[in-house]
Amino acid sequence: MLSSLPLAAHAQGQAAPAPQLATPAPVAAPVTRTILSLRVEGSQRIEQDTVLSYTKLRVGQPFTNETLDQAIKDLYSSDFFADVSIAGAESGNIVLRIRENPVINRVILEGNKRLKEDKIRKEIKLAPRQIFTRTAVRQDIARIVELYRRQGRFAASIQPKMVALDQNRVDVVFEISEGSKSKVRAINIIGNEVFKDSKLREQMATKQARLTTLLSSNTSYDQDRMAYDQQKLRQFYLTEGYADFRVTSAVAELTPDKKDFIITYVVEEGPRYKFGDVTVDSSIRDFDNKKLAEGLTIKKGDWYDAKKVENSVDQLNETAGLFGYAFTEVNPEFNRDRETLTMSMNFNIAEAKRSYVERVEINGNTNTQDKVIRREIRLAEGDAFNSFQVKRSTDRINSLGYFQDKFELKQNPGSAPDRVILTADIEEKSTGELQLSAGFSSLESFIIQASIRQRNFRGKGQELRASVNYSSYSKSIELGFTEPYLFDKNIAIGGDIFRRDYNSFNLTASGDRNTTYQQVSTGFQLRTGVPLTEYWSLSGRYGLSFDNVTLDKSTYYTNGVCDPIRAGRYLCDSIGNRATSSVGYSLVYDSLNSRLRPSAGHNFIFSQDFAGLGGDVKYIRTKFNASKFWGIGGGFIASARAEGGYIKSLEKSRGVGIDKIRITDRFYLGEPDFRGFDIRGVGPRVQRVPYVTDANGVQTLTTNRDNIVDDALGGRAYYSGRLELEIPLGSGARELGLRPSIYVQAGALFGVTRPLPTIANCANGATTSCFPTLANGAIGQAFIPTLDASGAQLYSFTRADGGQITTTCPVGIPDSTGACNGIVPNTRLGQAIDPFLERFVGDSAKPRISVGAGVNWTSPFGPLRIDVAYALLKDKGDDTKLVTFNVGTSF
Repeated sequence: MLSSLPLAAHAQGQAAPAPQLATPAPVAAPVTRTILSLRVEGSQRIEQDTVLSYTKLRVGQPFTNETLDQAIKDLYSSDFFADVSIAGAESGNIVLRIRENPVINRVILEGNKRLKEDKIRKEIKLAPRQIFTRTAVRQDIARIVELYRRQGRFAASIQPKMVALDQNRVDVVFEISEGSKSKVRAINIIGNEVFKDSKLREQMATKQARLTTLLSSNTSYDQDRMAYDQQKLRQFYLTEGYADFRVTSAVAELTPDKKDFIITYVVEEGPRYKFGDVTVDSSIRDFDNKKLAEGLTIKKGDWYDAKKVENSVDQLNETAGLFGYAFTEVNPEFNRDRETLTMSMNFNIAEAKRSYVERVEINGNTNTQDKVIRREIRLAEGDAFNSFQVKRSTDRINSLGYFQDKFELKQNPGSAPDRVILTADIEEKSTGELQLSAGFSSLESFIIQASIRQRNFRGKGQELRASVNYSSYSKSIELGFTEPYLFDKNIAIGGDIFRRDYNSFNLTASGDRNTTYQQVSTGFQLRTGVPLTEYWSLSGRYGLSFDNVTLDKSTYYTNGVCDPIRAGRYLCDSIGNRATSSVGYSLVYDSLNSRLRPSAGHNFIFSQDFAGLGGDVKYIRTKFNASKFWGIGGGFIASARAEGGYIKSLEKSRGVGIDKIRITDRFYLGEPDFRGFDIRGVGPRVQRVPYVTDANGVQTLTTNRDNIVDDALGGRAYYSGRLELEIPLGSGARELGLRPSIYVQAGALFGVTRPLPTIANCANGATTSCFPTLANGAIGQAFIPTLDASGAQLYSFTRADGGQITTTCPVGIPDSTGACNGIVPNTRLGQAIDPFLERFVGDSAKPRISVGAGVNWTSPFGPLRIDVAYALLKDKGDDTKLVTFNVGTSF
């Protein structure tokens, strides 16, 4: 602007000459002048000399209009000035008039909810006490927008504002409009003919935004994920035989409203190939090439599958590892024949040396002691390398449950080609478990259960546990400790002490919960175990417990004796004190790849306990438990479980209708082991079904289950089995910790002596304490007489003054000689029992079957298991339950 001023003034003072075509107009030479003086106006914080230092203007030096223009540009480029102008050019007395950029007082963020303030401030450059510049503001806006784009919020916008303050200060305000996440509205695939779009979308990590994907985090656009999806498509086609498949283009378009993306893939499928000749060429002399080729899973004529090729490479590596070759190179060579559409394979195994373990390194353990990890590793320094032992060591360390999931024992080259360094890079996780549950119900009133367990106590692999249970009907406390390696020897030892107060119950005719017997158990158990082989182990135990089974005397006793009519003969037969001294053993086979969350392998447990080393109880209890797990591909895990048991009494008969195995020693079946049935919901039981009379006087048995008194008796034998399939979910559900499964379950509990009826029907020969048959055919009340200590019938005598006297005289009252004196009959004392039918049900080996679905959820407040199971087959008297859940936490 300054350089144009003289020319403009000249043009205004003269008329323009006529144009001359032959002779061009002369170019005016720059006017050179000298700076006579140099001064700065408007500076507040910056010294005059500092301002001048940003320019090349100096007193006594010549200058032109171009020199002044460059000085203005130099001052602006310093970012210290908001406005710059120059005066005095005509006289040579140059004045630099400046307005300094303000100083930032505060940087304020408004509207950010999805991104925390500390994350944004790490990216922006503006800060208090810095010089404000518009360039810096634009750069910070770009950085914030990029942060939101990384979150998939492409509609985010930032509006900067500057609030002027005194002393040339400003507050910089970033008003942030975050907008919603930009979802993937559609994924279009062009060029596919063999597979449908829906099938190909299943292979991708990116998902279309739909109601079914609300919980998924993969519906937002991610450029890296898009590249990953292209690889997934290629992998899928390669496993289906399309070796020439390629993605020719992948485009993501943002809709005009910046809310959604539309992704389009253009693909070329190509022809489908089959495997041709499959050979192995090994440079290791120990190997038979023909046998190695025959052992591979891929065969000539099969459809080409890149996954099978990878598996074959792994199989050959594992085979070499079994023979001690740790770093064998297996290179698959492909020979593609486009005419016959075959893919011949040759697996070239390079020459290698046998390897030995140079050392074992353990890194990352801050709490767990080295020896806890080393004792699970099946190879030591100097041992010949063996890939099977490496895998077994990995499985054993994973089974500890102390470290991150999917731990792998790495193999690294040692100091020589035939040396291997085994490295355990571990990441410890919480090994403490705290389970808490509390609630209130009409049956149990207030309930609280708590258990604490530390599986790696003091970092030594020891297990310490304690549990407390409290409700109106059960109270218990248990303490336990296990040392898996006593004196660093492979001998496990442990013990438990316990006190359990349990109140059994039934449901009365009014639907209320009624306590039947109370059992108080106090005792301890000592345990030990030793390995027999890598997979077999043997454990032994000794236990001593003291049990006291009682009944409420005010409810179930008559004349100081348990009343079978009130309690039931099966309960009266169970009361008393007894001591149980037992010794037992368990034979265990375990090849699971993880004891916490197995996905492969199987285990088997056979155990027996003999009670009779002293004490009052004699029996042999036999149990078995077996399970097997399969990883069937695609993240699916199938499992099969079976268990059963039998108790053989070694005691003499305790009377007619009395089982030799006491009710507290029997097996019980139901929740939580048998889903679909309530606690003790399966097996033999006694039901008291009351008679009801309708308005017409017709007497029938009630069909209302709530009015039937139900007592579970347990059984001497049981079996149970379950088939379960764990279903993998998308990445969004996996991030939430959801692991659903479906299952079918079968089992039964049976084998108990049929108890004698509490009250018989008078028509069956009973003369007292029986239900009479009335004239109209209905069942009448039974009368239970009240007896004195000697067993004599008691009567009530009414005196002349109206008072009542209890006597044993049927008439009158006894005189001084003891003889009954009177003629008026007295009233018999006793209790009238409403008629009921007592039936024994459920004692059947016929299988009960249930189907259901459940989900394990690693929730913010701890692991939660919810099951919905429906009983398909049940026996008469079984109690079913549709929904169950359990919750806990870890620390």
